[in-house]
Amino acid sequence: MEPLLIEAFGYNKWANLHLLDVCGSFTEEQLQWTAPGTYGTLAATFLHLLAAEQRYVFRLGGSEARINERKDFPGMAALTEQAVLSGDELIAIAPGIAPDETREAKFEAGAVILHLGVVVVQALHHGNDHRTHICTILGHHGVTYGDMDVWAYGRAMGEIAPVGAA
Repeated sequence: MEPLLIEAFGYNKWANLHLLDVCGSFTEEQLQWTAPGTYGTLAATFLHLLAAEQRYVFRLGGSEARINERKDFPGMAALTEQAVLSGDELIAIAPGIAPDETREAKFEAGAVILHLGVVVVQALHHGNDHRTHICTILGHHGVTYGDMDVWAYGRAMGEIAPVGAA
């Protein structure tokens, strides 16, 4: 399963960076855009997405979170830097993840025992969910964001090529 986790976390990092690039030069006003049915503003959604990703890294045995939703928005450049760091760390720790291994975690409701397989699935789902919110906000405001499904990732990584291509 290890190569599949590496690939899945590779897509996760690529997709995060793609949207951060699309929105990287947005004004403060644009970063406050939202749309019905989404998490909140673009700024709040990016911050939540990446702060949670860093918590998943920590729960999987990596470094502690460096950003937090309870603090001020650090700006798009800082979030991009953090997305590279947490994306790289998820890819690096993927080979050591045993789905049945457990760790204790603290939630608002108290301490729990988590199977790492659940943390992995949550990390991937959470990223997709909130990237969808970001895409919804962009579409609602008439901003195109390009093709970013897994097929686009495969083409960008050179892992999909026409038959006969070297």
